[in-house]
Amino acid sequence: MPTSSPRRPRDLVHLLTRVERLTARRLQAALDEEGCSLDAWRVLARLSDGQGHHMTALAEAAFLPAPTLTKLVDQLVDQNLVHRRVDPLDRRRILAHLTPRGLDYWRRVDRAVRDGWPAGLAEGDEELLRALLDRLAETLDATAQV
Repeated sequence: MPTSSPRRPRDLVHLLTRVERLTARRLQAALDEEGCSLDAWRVLARLSDGQGHHMTALAEAAFLPAPTLTKLVDQLVDQNLVHRRVDPLDRRRILAHLTPRGLDYWRRVDRAVRDGWPAGLAEGDEELLRALLDRLAETLDATAQV
């Protein structure tokens, strides 16, 4: 009969790191086919909801420092994938939106990512994994703020 072992965070950290790297590698392979970087994909994914987002929210979604995000958004604007507008609720802030060309590009990139994603998980596994990872992230975030 197996006995439970003491909690070993380094084992979990190792597994999470391995999964993140394997996922990023697979994701980047699909993105390379479309000429898209992982950082750009994260920004485009956030903007794909059509709501428009402040630069701060985009920086958080893309896990980028503000200056790096600004350069990336400048590149996306130059490619006519993103445009900026003044926030009608707070004229001091800028909202980023996908252009029609950006939305078409996002759909193509998203399709490539979905097509490249493995189908090995059982139907309920993805939701369970998402719930567990969300709970872990929230727990880590809450304890970091104490």
